[in-house]
Amino acid sequence: METVTSADGTEIAFERTGSGPPLVLVHGGVCDHRFWELSDVRATFADHCTVYAMDCRGVGESGDADEYDLEREFEDVATVVEAIDEPVTLLGHSSGALLSLEAALRTNNLHKLVLYEPPIAFDDLELYSEEVLAEMERLLDDGENEQVLVLFLEEIAQSTPEEIEAQRSAPDWQDLVDAAHVWPRSLSAIGEYEFDAARFADMTAQTLLLTGSESPQVLKDATAPIHDALPNSRIVTFDGHAHEAMLTGPDRFIEEVLAFIREEI
Repeated sequence: METVTSADGTEIAFERTGSGPPLVLVHGGVCDHRFWELSDVRATFADHCTVYAMDCRGVGESGDADEYDLEREFEDVATVVEAIDEPVTLLGHSSGALLSLEAALRTNNLHKLVLYEPPIAFDDLELYSEEVLAEMERLLDDGENEQVLVLFLEEIAQSTPEEIEAQRSAPDWQDLVDAAHVWPRSLSAIGEYEFDAARFADMTAQTLLLTGSESPQVLKDATAPIHDALPNSRIVTFDGHAHEAMLTGPDRFIEEVLAFIREEI
């Protein structure tokens, strides 16, 4: 693992593999950079790109700070992108897509942007219930770290039993259990995030918005207004898949991302 120092002094880790145009991968909640290995997505990308798979702060090999602020995570992603010596394609999944979207406003080293269902609530929809967040906090206080993760996957990500089992059987599961305190704080901050379309009016990076036809409604409903706000974006829907098509349909997922990277601007 290599590291860069984020704006607040926190060390952010990433693993570099492959060769070719740079591709930064930003994982979502309840995972670290090894998420991209569950269906060999990272290895396949590395046949075509130089892949930088980062750990968000507080998980994996990345450091943390005494005080948490979602803004620091935006800066973390931008710092990784800025550390690369040529313009980057930035790919974020779930909460990692929100971090990537905001990081795009904080770097001049962006080539293209790929966002898979950033958790942004529109039209008074809720990403989660306060009862679920309170239950996660209670479980955390009781030392039931694994149940925190399972509850997040079931109630927030609405992962299928197959998707949950794939993550539970992965080698990083115990590390995620040990970092369970990260997920409720991130979830709470993301729930308070307010999307301001005007801030993105001048963002010219070509953007691919990915969504699953079977994803939670709140995530599907976010895709259109984000598309409307970004001047140079388009939407691809994975029919028959939900929030993690990189696991349930990896070939299609890889095909769409690589085709987008190769397109001439």
